[in-house]
Amino acid sequence: MAQSLIEVERKFIPGPGTEERLQELGATLEHLVTFRDSYYDTPELSLMQADHWLRQRESSGWELKCPGAAGVSGPHTEYMELTAEPAIVAQLCEVLRAEVLGTGGVAAVLGPLGLHEVASFVTQRRAWKLVLSGADKEEPLLRVDLDIADFGYTVGEVEAVVHEEAEVPAALEKIYSLSNMLGVSVQEKAPAKLIVYLQRFRPQDCQRLLEVHSSREKPQGTDDPDSSLG
Repeated sequence: MAQSLIEVERKFIPGPGTEERLQELGATLEHLVTFRDSYYDTPELSLMQADHWLRQRESSGWELKCPGAAGVSGPHTEYMELTAEPAIVAQLCEVLRAEVLGTGGVAAVLGPLGLHEVASFVTQRRAWKLVLSGADKEEPLLRVDLDIADFGYTVGEVEAVVHEEAEVPAALEKIYSLSNMLGVSVQEKAPAKLIVYLQRFRPQDCQRLLEVHSSREKPQGTDDPDSSLG
C-alpha cells in the first residue's frame, strides 16, 4: 500500500458542557465548517465488508480509509488514510480484485469497478485543537471535532494523526487522557455518522454488514455497530 497517514480516533457523545471543558483545558476553536460527505461502494457493500471506506468530501476530494494494525481493541479505531487518487485507485482494485485501471482519478473508475453512492449527508463541524500539558512540541496536536449531521445525529471525535505505527501507542495514551478529562467513560462507544445513516435510511444494508461479520471479529467500521468512521 502506498505510504499514508495513520488516523487514531475515538468517538463519543458530547454533552452540554463539552466545549466549556475544552476551553478550560486550553483548546482553541480552529474553525466552523459545513460540508457534504458522499460514500461509495458496490451494491453488495464489498468495500465496507472489507473495512474499507471510500468518501468524497465536498471541497476536499477523495479519501479511502483502510484498516490499520490487526488486533485493535477497545473504543478506538486506527485507520490508514489514502488521499492521493492514484493510490486510492490501486487500493480499490486490490480490494475488489479488479484489473489495475491505471493511475487516473477515482471518478473515472467508479463505473468500471461497479461503485455508486450509498450515502450522502451534510455535517456542521466545530473543530477544536489543543496540546496537552507537558506534551512534546513535535508531537501532533489532538483534535476534537463536534459534528451535527443533517439527519439529527450529534457525535464527537478525539483524533490524532501520526506517520508511523510506532507512534500509535503514545497517540492513544493522549486520546484516552483527553477523553477522561472530557468526562467520557473508559468503555463508551458512539456510532459513526455513516453507520447511523445506514441504520435509519438503509437498514437492510446495515444489517447485511452485521451479518457478514457475525461469525468473526467485526471490522472497526461495524463494531456492534459502534463504528468510529465518518
